[in-house]
Amino acid sequence: MALRAGDELAVRQLVERYGRLVYAVAYRVLDDPERAEEVAQHTFVQAWRHADSFEPGRDFAPWLATIARRAAIDVVRAERRRPTISLETADAGDDALAVLPPSAEQIEAVWAVRAAVDALDEADREIIRLQYLEGRTQAEVAERLDLPIGTVKSRTHRAHRRLANRLAHLRHDDAEPPTAGERIEGGETR
Repeated sequence: MALRAGDELAVRQLVERYGRLVYAVAYRVLDDPERAEEVAQHTFVQAWRHADSFEPGRDFAPWLATIARRAAIDVVRAERRRPTISLETADAGDDALAVLPPSAEQIEAVWAVRAAVDALDEADREIIRLQYLEGRTQAEVAERLDLPIGTVKSRTHRAHRRLANRLAHLRHDDAEPPTAGERIEGGETR
């Protein structure tokens, strides 16, 4: 049997002949065209993987319909165990939502910043992490790390210089470079 041998033409012919049936079975269970299409694709992958369990000489339709129905039911069961909400009603601040940068340049910039921060020595990297990822002030960082505030300020300044040098290629020609004492919201120097 060509399907058992992994013949792509046999799989293609199977999809052409039984694709509508498989989709209809999945759609009947799921009542969602996109999920039914995914289940239909999954059904043919499963049929190809388990072709050795199919009895030669029998009709493919009942076998494929059974695979599709079981796969669709599995999707329904999985969704019942894992409650979902639509993206339209989800809270934009939800940590489970990923927001992708809109351009390849921004993706490159994000990776460049990550690499530059990772290249800092451990003490400087920890101060930057606490200030910018956790939003802590220099006073809070000093208290958390049990360091004098002057040490936190000098390490922050040193880390900013190193980051500025490593990330200079990301600055736009018309952008003003940050000043050493640049202030953040609330008036505190970082």
